[in-house]
Amino acid sequence: MSLKRIGRHLLANRARVRKAFPREAIAAIEQAIKTSEATHAGQIRFVVEGALDGAPLFRNQAARERAIDVFSQLRVWDTEHNNGVLIYLLLADRDVEIVVDRGIDRHVGRAGWEAICQMMETHFRAGRFEQGVIAGIEAVTTHLARHFPADGAAMNELPDAPVVL
Repeated sequence: MSLKRIGRHLLANRARVRKAFPREAIAAIEQAIKTSEATHAGQIRFVVEGALDGAPLFRNQAARERAIDVFSQLRVWDTEHNNGVLIYLLLADRDVEIVVDRGIDRHVGRAGWEAICQMMETHFRAGRFEQGVIAGIEAVTTHLARHFPADGAAMNELPDAPVVL
């Protein structure tokens, strides 16, 4: 457990999340998800968590582990075609994790998702949070549209609104 990481998480708060993602940015991200899902039968969720607190922080829970927990809690796995995608940002660590259901993962693989995470993290290091998330959504959209094209009958199975934890 790193004291530096604990300090970052203890100093992170809702104000930092609001600064990185003001209402206009949250609305733009939601619109990007809506636009994306019109082109494919997949489902995308975006979650930003300011910082870990309590037991997860002192257990030194990794962002990947937390993202898997959130994937499960939000039931992103519960889609008809097993093609749900969670884009998770742990703001205090500026760490992006993409957790996907098996239907889409078998087409893209871990290296493909990691490349998207790295691209987003580059934006975040430069302070371009909204642009980074939207670029990530667009990259995920490319994979979903290729492997799960819109068929006209697809329904929106999961909410499009970003989740702030």
